[in-house]
Amino acid sequence: MKQDRWQAIKAEVTTWRRGSLPCLIVIVGVMVTQFTGVFQFLELFTFDQLLRLRPPEPIDERIVIVGITEEDIQRSKAYPIPDRDIANLIQQLQTYQSTAIGLYIMRNMPVEPGHAELTSVFRTHQNIIGAEVALSGRLGFMVAPPPTLPAEQVGFADTVLDPDGYQRRSLLGAHNPQQGYHFSFTIRLAERYLAAQGIELENGNRDLDAMRFGKLELTRVQPNSGGYVRADAGGNQILLNVRSGATPFRVLSLAQVESGQVNPDWIRGKIVLIGMMSFSAKDLASSGAITPLNPGRVYGVEMQAHETSQILSAVLDRRPLLQVWAKEWEYFWIVTWGLLGISLGRFLRSPWKILLGLGVGSVSLIGICYGLILLGWWVPIVPVLFLNGTGLTAALFYRHEQELRLRLEERQFVIEQTFNAIHSGPLQTLVGILRTAQEQATPPPFLLDLQRLSQELRAIYGSVQREAIDDQPHALQAPLHELLYKVYCNTLEQELPYLNTIRHKIVQFDPLDTSHLRFEHKRGLCRFLEEALCNVGKHAIGATRLTVICTQEDNQQVIRVIDNGTGELSDTETLRSAEPDQDGEAVQDLNAGIQSSALGTQLAKNLAKQLGGTFRRYPNQPRGTVCELMWSAKRRWLW
Repeated sequence: MKQDRWQAIKAEVTTWRRGSLPCLIVIVGVMVTQFTGVFQFLELFTFDQLLRLRPPEPIDERIVIVGITEEDIQRSKAYPIPDRDIANLIQQLQTYQSTAIGLYIMRNMPVEPGHAELTSVFRTHQNIIGAEVALSGRLGFMVAPPPTLPAEQVGFADTVLDPDGYQRRSLLGAHNPQQGYHFSFTIRLAERYLAAQGIELENGNRDLDAMRFGKLELTRVQPNSGGYVRADAGGNQILLNVRSGATPFRVLSLAQVESGQVNPDWIRGKIVLIGMMSFSAKDLASSGAITPLNPGRVYGVEMQAHETSQILSAVLDRRPLLQVWAKEWEYFWIVTWGLLGISLGRFLRSPWKILLGLGVGSVSLIGICYGLILLGWWVPIVPVLFLNGTGLTAALFYRHEQELRLRLEERQFVIEQTFNAIHSGPLQTLVGILRTAQEQATPPPFLLDLQRLSQELRAIYGSVQREAIDDQPHALQAPLHELLYKVYCNTLEQELPYLNTIRHKIVQFDPLDTSHLRFEHKRGLCRFLEEALCNVGKHAIGATRLTVICTQEDNQQVIRVIDNGTGELSDTETLRSAEPDQDGEAVQDLNAGIQSSALGTQLAKNLAKQLGGTFRRYPNQPRGTVCELMWSAKRRWLW
């Protein structure tokens, strides 16, 4: 009972090992694929979808957008909007006592009429933030800010785009080509607003190159953050956590402000962003995480509002900034889900349960990643979803393995039952008839036929048993010396004429190194030993001693079968010292044996060639034959 239990445990471990190895290879392959960036596009797309699925957030009352619409352009009958209109707009907004006014319109050249008035407004008010394009390497050109604005009232409007053209990162600061450090338009607005709250902009504590407002440190994006692989992380970038909802900000038109259709409380103490909200102005940004009327496209001033809002909300409302895990934890996350997939495939058998398990696992994964996004954590999801298929692969393999083992066990049971029935019935009757015939003074002419029939019946079991082992790969998982010893025992049980004369048996079955052998090699070695022993039983006339050696000699492993019979079998000649035949029957048997031996010799030579070894059959001293197969104990790379 204990032995059966131990064998069952060994079989289970073997099944796990054989089933898990392909799955582990898949896990490693997925990790390599993730590392090389193949999943980046899908990961970024999934990231956008998770952000879009978040519940709507309330309007950020701290930011108001004054958009110059197509109707405003038609009404003024001029484009660009003249400086006088911009100056009047700013003057009107100042009456509402706004904290900061961000002019997201490039004004480095006069647009008459009214340039002098706009210049006077810039000089008079210190809460105006102008925009510039300062990093020529990103957009290919530069646009200077209004010359009358001091440097601390100017921020760049340069953006960082991903390969698909979408903006998922916010650039807060960078060096220009002259190595001067510039702050972004959004960081200038946030700095102005938070300074009024008594919160100053400082360098980070954990990362000295990061920016910090109070206790909140804005974590910088690295080249391999989240789903990115070797991304451009130049400057000071953070992940862009856009505000969800159809109306994240209050939007007013130029006409509304000019006509006084404004509640002063909407603007008092707030940040006001002035920008173009007309498609003809072509001031657009792309984002997969925002759902505007025109999918994937938002006005540039709206994107600036999102960038500014995420900083203010993180500092004042504890709204989470988007962060990522260290790469070690991401790979641990991937491997863990992969192992869960393997376990799922191991313990579920029904195809419907497998599909249900994979569905539940995938939904759970998406739910966990969605929950982490709500908490501000971006973790890999695409490679893990891909690995969920590993569970299906493992399940199918384990199911096939169990069904195969069950069928083979049933087949083996039928074989044994059949053999027992033959052995207990017809074979015993045949033995009695043979004994009676042999005791007669004159053996009957059909004695040889009865003897041949007995041998054929006894060979049936061994033949079918060998086929069962050939169809049962897990049986070859046993150590080679144990398999060879089993072949030795089974073969010697056969009723072969010259095995019955053997009185002395010398056997040596030492453990052999089979780490470099495939299943077909082990199967071939078992067949070689069986063939060599059968040759002894069929052709070693008068053999009384049999030596079987399976061991390692120096760097060679060897299977050697030695007998002391007087018969010697070759591929081209008959047996020496063969006994006279009766009625030509022995000659027929002898020729059949020679043909079988020739085929066995060719198979042995082919096996030796595969193993990079040698096969020999040579005379034993003082008499008999040695059948020997030797191969290297070291791995051959060409196997």
